Amino acid sequence: MNHSSGTLYIVSAPSGAGKTSLVTALIKADKRVSVSVSHTTRAMRPGEQHGVNYHFVSHDDFKGLIAKGDFLEHAEVFGNFYGTSRSALQEVLDQGNDLILEIDWQGAQQVRKLMPEALSVFILPPSQQALRERLDGRGQDSEEIIAGRMQEAVSEMVHYDEYDYVIINDDFDVALEDLKAVFRSNRLRLKKQQQRNSGLLKELLS
Repeated sequence: MNHSSGTLYIVSAPSGAGKTSLVTALIKADKRVSVSVSHTTRAMRPGEQHGVNYHFVSHDDFKGLIAKGDFLEHAEVFGNFYGTSRSALQEVLDQGNDLILEIDWQGAQQVRKLMPEALSVFILPPSQQALRERLDGRGQDSEEIIAGRMQEAVSEMVHYDEYDYVIINDDFDVALEDLKAVFRSNRLRLKKQQQRNSGLLKELLS
């Protein structure tokens, strides 16, 4: 990623922490951020668009990309393949835009190995009680199902300390400002400003 001025961000959270709502609000507010679009071999569903929801490819094309080593991470789910293409990410980053990869801690570990310059953000709920209420959502599920979801959430949250930034989503507006601050402060780092404002810096110092 030597000269590209965009940054790859990994965003993870347990189910119920509000990650999707925060990321959606961030993208609305910040035109230089988008969410990574995965490749898949599954059929396009009504209302979906190629390149927006997914890059829809054939099994053969997908296997070709695996053979080329283009996937940062990929998995097979119910006979269909899903993956994150390194070249597709790089294209967006090279245009100077930031890109969000919404993946779990296992995917995050794989991506960090291959793209160590990526920054990662973990979103936590304010309490177990709040998480339980969010997971119970409609209040129609059995205690057993909710307990299972809680257990899954806790096993995700154990990995929060592998991330660069941790945001606690108690008040949505505050959490959103925190998320925006991560993106803004990173753009102000020395190397980024040298890339972006090389002409100005030359002029100021001549």
